Amino acid sequence: MFEKILIANRGEIACRVIRTAKKLGIATVAVYSDADAKSQHVKQADEAIYIGESPAAQSYLQIDRIIQAALATGAQAIHPGYGFLSENDQFALACEKNGLVFIGPPVAAILAMGLKATSKALMEKAGVPLTPGYHGANQDADFLKQQANNIGYPVLIKASAGGGGKGMRLVESEQDFLSSLASCKSEARSSFGNDDVLVERYVVNPRHIEVQVFADTHGNCVHLFERDCSVQRRHQKVLEEAPAPLMAEVKLESMRQAAIEAARAVKYVGAGTVEFIVEQDGTAYFMEMNTRLQVEHPVTEMITGQDLVEWQLRVAAGETLPKQQHELSIHGHALEARIYAEEPEKDFLPAIGQISYLHYPEQSQFVRVDTGIVEGDEITTFYDPMIAKLIVWAPNREAALVQMHRALGEFHVEGLGNNIAFLDRIVRCDSFKHARLDTNLIQREQEALFNFPNPSNAKLIVAAAFIELLLRLQKNQTQHRSVWNSAPLWRLNITGQYQVTLKQEEESQQVVFSSTAQGFKAEFAGQCFEISGELDQANHAALQIDQHKFGLSFSRSTDLITVFHNSQTIRFDVAQQKFNQEDDNSSDTGLKAPMPGLITQVLVEAGAVVKKDQVLLTLEAMKIEYSIRAPNDGVLTACYFQVGDQVKSGDELVAFELSVLAADVPEEAEA
Repeated sequence: MFEKILIANRGEIACRVIRTAKKLGIATVAVYSDADAKSQHVKQADEAIYIGESPAAQSYLQIDRIIQAALATGAQAIHPGYGFLSENDQFALACEKNGLVFIGPPVAAILAMGLKATSKALMEKAGVPLTPGYHGANQDADFLKQQANNIGYPVLIKASAGGGGKGMRLVESEQDFLSSLASCKSEARSSFGNDDVLVERYVVNPRHIEVQVFADTHGNCVHLFERDCSVQRRHQKVLEEAPAPLMAEVKLESMRQAAIEAARAVKYVGAGTVEFIVEQDGTAYFMEMNTRLQVEHPVTEMITGQDLVEWQLRVAAGETLPKQQHELSIHGHALEARIYAEEPEKDFLPAIGQISYLHYPEQSQFVRVDTGIVEGDEITTFYDPMIAKLIVWAPNREAALVQMHRALGEFHVEGLGNNIAFLDRIVRCDSFKHARLDTNLIQREQEALFNFPNPSNAKLIVAAAFIELLLRLQKNQTQHRSVWNSAPLWRLNITGQYQVTLKQEEESQQVVFSSTAQGFKAEFAGQCFEISGELDQANHAALQIDQHKFGLSFSRSTDLITVFHNSQTIRFDVAQQKFNQEDDNSSDTGLKAPMPGLITQVLVEAGAVVKKDQVLLTLEAMKIEYSIRAPNDGVLTACYFQVGDQVKSGDELVAFELSVLAADVPEEAEA
């Protein structure tokens, strides 16, 4: 076994690898950029080496610097994690040339599975079922169009070197094929440096199921069952589970064996995932193989009881697989939710900033949190905005859903937007509860997932105001310890009365509290409540409203009190409301950046006449490209940034003058 390894990654996965390495007595070396100097993976590792500036291209993608860090610290092997260099054949080759063990598959296997077209040709030869389509080398546009016509619409055009939803276009009709092809090739060229594509039949309402495989250098190869990753947005996974529910065992076993055949076809070694696109009747087609550990590997660990990172380390050290196929079995059901700093209600716009308050659910054999983030950390534009992975286990799927709902309710984040409430709505929506799964689930359940009532009600508003009152009284007792302040509710011959005013979405909520022998009487919006309680621990209050006793978690900042209720985050302004003329955009003739990011395209020049909704430029943040569109017809008078410029949230991007549409001019004037 290795004595020391370097982890060529950051954040959650680096912390995950460190955890297993410590269990095995292996020393660890972390690498870090400017943005990660104080990160958890740096603190948890035995050593840490600085490798460059914050952008990944200047740090985590610098092969030479990472190799030198490993050599300088005496590391014997490098674990690439996932993302970054994990599937980079040149990195694996550099490790090999420098006498370092790459904790991953052989270079030949990475190359074989790195291009979709190449891998599909290999799979076809190995007898692994493929989606009907064209996977060849001929890239002539007219030829590809003819192939699409032969397949029948709708079809998918996919970048051969693509991944993560990039370089993919759905084409509904023959008329749209050539323009979609050009767009797909352009994106593939800029994202992957390779514009080769393949064309496949589009499977309507498919499930996305993947099989975890493992192979060693001694000829052993096993599967560790499958995961259903159908719940996605923009081709990015949102919720994963294992095993795949409501799928015939014979179909699942066929997929598992096909995955092993795929691994054997490329002489695979280590952890790999074979992904299938699956019809609703269970007919499966090979999609691709990920030659690394997957983000969602914890659900497999929860149902098998195996540590997959330990398996990786043992296989890379030359040992045989820890278990053979007959020794592996499924126990219970596991779910994983990816907690992201993003705002689902704003088209999943990434949320950038500092986490002012963070509370994780209590971990146990049933609840697990994988993360590299703690309270006070900042989510930046440089890396993926995932805060943590929340994984739950239960004896069956129904119980796992209950466990996930509870755990999400105990997961609290403040300081920036997050998707916790959105994930909880998915877990509780009919389609997911009854395992009616496909990659269009979020769109199909849009009404339930996005159109929901304001979660605050009279009792919740009174509870938030009461917590604010308790905080003020607590502060008063701490700062003023005279006999007159030791019992702040005491008044001579009168009832103590307090008023707390909260503001939510520009609406003031005024609650008046009068002290009573048992606690307080609260008056709000013509209603009366008996309320009592205490701050029983930091960020938690034990309350009773009328005859209802309950606990409520909260956070308090300079001008906000936030309560966390049933997976919802409800914010109230408790400071003087500030009104700023700049907030009124009714006469604004500029467009501001909605988030920090990189300008990837500037499609207009100063002086250009633009139409409403015309794309003016594109902005990339968190691996997602956003189009900045003209809010009205007009003339562009200035463009303040160029391609490659980094912008901050709120930066003015362009300026233009509004114009009158010709259609609005009276006919007499036109004459």
